[in-house]
Amino acid sequence: MSNNNSHAHRGSGGLQPYEKVSAGVMLQRLMSLVGQERKNLYIAMIFIFINSGLNLIAPYLMGSAVDKFVVTHQYDGLIKYSIILLGVFILALVSGYTQAQLMGRVGQRMMFNLRNNIFSKLQELPIDFFTKNKAGDLISRVNNDTDKINQFFSQSLVQFMSSIFTMLGAGIFLISINPKLALAALAPALIIWFFTQAASPWVKSRNAANMKSTGLLSAEIQESLNNFKVIIAFNRRDYFRKKFDEVNTENYQTAVKAGISNNIFTPVYGFLSNIGQLVVLAMGIYMISVGQFSVGLLISFLAYIAQFYNPLRQIAALWASFQVALAGWDRISQIMAEENTLAVVPAGKKAENPNLLSFRNVSFSYTPEKEILTNVSFDLERGKTYAFVGPTGGGKTTTASLISRLYDPTEGQILLDGVDIRSYNASDRTAKIGFILQEPFLFTGTIRDNILYGNACFIDLSDEELMKELKEVGLEDLIGRFDGGLHAEIKGTGEGISLGQKQIIAFIRAVIRRPDLLILDEATANIDTVTEQLLEDILRKLPKSATRIIIAHRLNTIESADEIYFVNSGAVTKAGSMQDAVNLLLHGKRES
Repeated sequence: MSNNNSHAHRGSGGLQPYEKVSAGVMLQRLMSLVGQERKNLYIAMIFIFINSGLNLIAPYLMGSAVDKFVVTHQYDGLIKYSIILLGVFILALVSGYTQAQLMGRVGQRMMFNLRNNIFSKLQELPIDFFTKNKAGDLISRVNNDTDKINQFFSQSLVQFMSSIFTMLGAGIFLISINPKLALAALAPALIIWFFTQAASPWVKSRNAANMKSTGLLSAEIQESLNNFKVIIAFNRRDYFRKKFDEVNTENYQTAVKAGISNNIFTPVYGFLSNIGQLVVLAMGIYMISVGQFSVGLLISFLAYIAQFYNPLRQIAALWASFQVALAGWDRISQIMAEENTLAVVPAGKKAENPNLLSFRNVSFSYTPEKEILTNVSFDLERGKTYAFVGPTGGGKTTTASLISRLYDPTEGQILLDGVDIRSYNASDRTAKIGFILQEPFLFTGTIRDNILYGNACFIDLSDEELMKELKEVGLEDLIGRFDGGLHAEIKGTGEGISLGQKQIIAFIRAVIRRPDLLILDEATANIDTVTEQLLEDILRKLPKSATRIIIAHRLNTIESADEIYFVNSGAVTKAGSMQDAVNLLLHGKRES
């Protein structure tokens, strides 16, 4: 049976470029992030509109005061207008503060929700996704790119909308005062619009390149720090410095280019706004000299021109922020567009008299260029112990990963209890299959936290009840090896604990679940012989129906296996006797 769709993302080289769309469509997608904050956003917009309206009233009142009271020397009316203006400014202050507070909270809550959504999406994706993408780059997308979007919503969007309202209002006032002079004064704005349309894609591409290089810098730092012990052991600090210098230099160069592109709007907008004000001043003075204009109207007109072009200067800087947010949303959208290729499928008809696990003509490859397994078929019966041996890189761990459904086969079918393994949801599948990895991973916390990880049925047990469960499967002596017992502190970095102790905790975590199938991938490679014997005794205490798969290089660990499979060159074949396995293993090593 073919499984053609399961392999869709393998060999893709990681995240695919997101579809190219217009800035307007991207803005709509950014606004779709508002979600439950839409009501607060609308309220903030109302206050932005009020604030802009109040600021627009002031120039009209000042021009009117000049014509009515300053020119005619009626100073009582001037004092009255001054008091009105003070009230307008106070109301503008209150409305401006209110909308800033509202938008700041909207931005923070949006970033919180966006990060939750990204993290939830990452949890849905298969392990294949994480082998194709560097962790540091993903961290940069979750932290840095979402923060750029937050800055846009909490800061830039407020100023952007305020500038738009102010520009529109100023334009209306200008046309109502003198349409002819208004058209002449606003002509440079048309040039600004064409310039913005032409330059925006270039600015966005420069910012996208800078964000990508920032992600690569983060990934390189994380990788180097994670392997710093190896760097020290081999005295290769020079290699660390060289790699860091390469990515840091690239990040610097892209940052400089992004900075230049982000600042290109401001001087152009500033120059053209000055041209607009110069046009008003020249034509206004001429119109006053011929009696077609008043001094007060010219003052109002100059103030409205400033209120039209000053927001354009702000938009010059805000537009760069918008392009940064769009570039960040591009990178986030790449994650959100990913699909889980390990979806649950209908179970179908159950096979008659099924074995615990069956491979049916299974083929698998990580990349199209090289197939790891080719047309593999075998059956694992209940209660038996199976050993998988073979040279390094022969496909043993890959076979185990397919059994535990960390990947799906490219072709063929895997049956668990007679039904397609893909029909089990994650909780049911992991309850049936335990997997002790070659390199165990522990979380910061206590031993109790770590052994209960993923064991929902034991999570509410008291320490006494948990120790009783451990005793039933013969694991209580292992807990006694740690100072503090269940509450011994564990650091995620693994400091203060040996690799063998890590493996013991991982062993306890898997065995306490009493799985139907337990996979041990070099699980005793880092454990002393006394502890290894103890673990083997515990394995023998598992229910008779439990099936064990042992992946090992040391032949003494597979002596008790009921059957031995040799894995190499895309094939999984029965090895026969122990001596046959030794011969195949030696032959396979010579070939590799």
